[in-house]
Amino acid sequence: MRAVVLHEFGPAENLRYETVPDPVPGSGEVLVSVRAAGVHQIETAMREGLTIGPPLPELPAIFGGEVAGVVAAVGPDRRDDSWIGADVVTAHGRPGGYAELAVADVSAVHRIPDGLGHEAAVTMIVTGTTAIGLLDIAALTSDDVVLVTSAAGGIGRLVVQFAHRLGATVVGAAGGPAKVAAVRGLGADVAVDYDLPRWAGTVREALGGHGVTVVLDGVEGEKGRAAFGLLTAGGRYITIGAASRTEFRPDAAQLEERDVRFTDALSLLLAGQDTPADETRALAHAAAGELVPAFQTFPLSRTAAAHAALESRQTTGKVVLVPDA
Repeated sequence: MRAVVLHEFGPAENLRYETVPDPVPGSGEVLVSVRAAGVHQIETAMREGLTIGPPLPELPAIFGGEVAGVVAAVGPDRRDDSWIGADVVTAHGRPGGYAELAVADVSAVHRIPDGLGHEAAVTMIVTGTTAIGLLDIAALTSDDVVLVTSAAGGIGRLVVQFAHRLGATVVGAAGGPAKVAAVRGLGADVAVDYDLPRWAGTVREALGGHGVTVVLDGVEGEKGRAAFGLLTAGGRYITIGAASRTEFRPDAAQLEERDVRFTDALSLLLAGQDTPADETRALAHAAAGELVPAFQTFPLSRTAAAHAALESRQTTGKVVLVPDA
């Protein structure tokens, strides 16, 4: 099969499109012909060899556990062939989704609900599940004024949609005019370009001097610090990752002075998420049209370009790899 292999940690160009042996499904596994594979922000850091997330893989490695496709074969112990030809999605594809074929344990595979495409399903299996978990933690109400950073990203877009449907006042911050327009189109009451130096002041002016009650921050760094500064007394600052690769953590004195609660949602989700049930719930929300996942596709052979675009924040929505034509 064709796959994208990393032989040496480093820049995006180190991802090489080449021929490797086909994976073979073992006991309790299915072989999936990959139609869509999700690219995660943390994978760009792992590709560089940065130890800021999961343990680094042994090289050579094929990244990408998020896989959607069609079951092509089952393991030798399975006498039930009902899986053959089924449209499925999993967050645990092996050796990785950056390939034409992947295997997965049947217990980690979901049948894709009717009406949901492979790209949308692979967007929801991790990004959607994480967004649902974040929203559970945030416990938003219609009275909240919610600031979402990275609002044009995969998680951000889902959060903006949910908060808008709930009736909360939504402020979406994203980088560049095109992304700001996209966030406004999702229903954000205020959409700002946080690449501009006075973006926090623009938010204050748009809200007529009223503060933000909840920040859902996927960027951290200086943009997270500015977002924290917009919170009113009694507000909540909730982080879901650091796309800037620079951590921002308000200290105890800052929290007490501002009367703000801080929650590291990503750590909570990694520690306590009921993954299969939450994945099912995320897929159901998308199938029902309650949350509309956004994705940007790249051919498998252009995975290096996909990584480079994601790192430079030139993408909108979830980055998804698809088979070459």
